Amino acid sequence: MRWIRAAGRGLLVLVVVLTGYAASGVRADAGQDRGPLTFATAGDLTGYLGPLLEGWNRTHPGERVTLVELPDSADETRAQMATDLRDGDRHRFDVLNIDVNWTSEFAAAGWIRPLPRDRFPLESFLPPVVDTATYDGRLYAVPYVTNAGLLLYRKDVLAEEGVPPPRTWAELERYAKTIAPEHGLDGYAGQFLPYEGLTVNAAEAVYSAGGTILGDEGERVTVDSAAAREGIGFLARGVREGWIPKEALTYKEEESKQAFQDGRLLFLRNWPYAYVVASGKGSKVAGKVGAVPLPGPHGPGTSVLGGSNLAVSTHARHPGSAARLIAYLTSERVQRQVLTRGALPPVRAGLYEDPELVGRFPYLPTLRASVLAAAPRPKSPHYDQVSLVVQAVVYDAMTGRQTPEAAVRRLARELDAVARR
Repeated sequence: MRWIRAAGRGLLVLVVVLTGYAASGVRADAGQDRGPLTFATAGDLTGYLGPLLEGWNRTHPGERVTLVELPDSADETRAQMATDLRDGDRHRFDVLNIDVNWTSEFAAAGWIRPLPRDRFPLESFLPPVVDTATYDGRLYAVPYVTNAGLLLYRKDVLAEEGVPPPRTWAELERYAKTIAPEHGLDGYAGQFLPYEGLTVNAAEAVYSAGGTILGDEGERVTVDSAAAREGIGFLARGVREGWIPKEALTYKEEESKQAFQDGRLLFLRNWPYAYVVASGKGSKVAGKVGAVPLPGPHGPGTSVLGGSNLAVSTHARHPGSAARLIAYLTSERVQRQVLTRGALPPVRAGLYEDPELVGRFPYLPTLRASVLAAAPRPKSPHYDQVSLVVQAVVYDAMTGRQTPEAAVRRLARELDAVARR
């Protein structure tokens, strides 16, 4: 998603060769462990990554990294990575920075190798991000960038009305129905086009209501619940009643960010990068943007974790160089640059309490709270199929083709079929 894809989307795909993992057959002292690497990434929307890697290349001339940018779309990036990883004889990539929700799928397929926990400073990371890098109890990647959804709002409009930002769905609905039209605005939007972003928004709605979608690493379907009906019903009701504009059914991260940035929305669910851009030079709402955790039925809701993890291809070259590159990219100095140059949330916990950074990025305390309360997307070795099912079913509910109750029953049936494969 990544910047994701906004969030999610601004994520790198990076093929890393790891050192020191005897079970993988990689010898840390072998001469071939050091050498050039290919670094594959989803489109770098802020252009920060090239200069960052040049810093590595200047000090590691024998281990130069070649950057390969794949499409902005997470689905297209995943498809190109999967093609490369399946072809061990002609693979292009050495290091993968995979979207956090691909870890289980790639690990189960044998495309990435398990990593030794003691090689990386996992204790310095925000705790929830480490879980996104594990599968079946083992570490298969190293967290690099994290993300959590925030509710952006027009603080000038709410201040004029004398109300605080919404903490519950009921408050969000009421303000979107009453305050927004009085100011010539649409009420609320997220990422509702049927793609990975809709999976994220749907999961957040279900989680915020207290439900789940899958359990036991994708082996058990848990979505058939009152909480899931409430969460999907919240989204469907918004479109039906008009406080979610029908145009939002075509929004991905960028489209929804642009609508908010152009002054057309009162509320927007998006990743933190949208706050940075909407608050920046050239935005029609610069100086008027606030951010709070996502609301839920009775108080703060639950965000889905976004971001990217660094994984090692099974066919990766020069494992020693790859391990050194991972250490470089997850060091505190470089993580600081990931935030200041790329507007991407770092995984290092200490940076969220740095006074200088908080002064420059005032949303950091809110983001930290959201990350600590966030949950990963459903873990499954068939995640791509799980996501496609969620997208299709929830979109049908939001467009009125199915009731939320029927949609949840259909979700349970179709996810059960995926789990049995």
